[in-house]
Amino acid sequence: MIKLTQMDLLRGGYQILNGKITEADLSMADHGVFIMLLTLTGDGWGVDYGGHVLGKGSVGAAEFSGDAKGIEQIMRVMDTVGVAHFKDLKDSYVRIAVHQKDQGRVNVIGNILTDKWFDIADFFAEPEIKAEPVVEEIEQTIDATAPEADTETK
Repeated sequence: MIKLTQMDLLRGGYQILNGKITEADLSMADHGVFIMLLTLTGDGWGVDYGGHVLGKGSVGAAEFSGDAKGIEQIMRVMDTVGVAHFKDLKDSYVRIAVHQKDQGRVNVIGNILTDKWFDIADFFAEPEIKAEPVVEEIEQTIDATAPEADTETK
């Protein structure tokens, strides 16, 4: 994940705006998916931020799924804004970096006081590193340490 600064964003053609998080929602109400959605508003504008699928399930579902990347995204947003509780995102002030190429989408938010930024598009664009299955490693260890069977007949 790229560490951004305000200077990097300005050099990259971004415009920096001040905004307020007027809604902060974790929801599995639509289409059987779990999402985080923040409503950001400013001087005459408003936009939703987030909306990436973080898990699957709905009220009454028999099965639920999610992954660590989704939880990490929520934690990084909270860290960037500077809150320890998700509920405190609402009514927090942020900086928003907008670029003409994004056609109205907001991918980058920043802390209102410090030079701390989070690019949600960059975060989800990174390839996920998958750990090797532990079962295969255990089986290989067992095979390597198991005594050879005596195939000679006496």
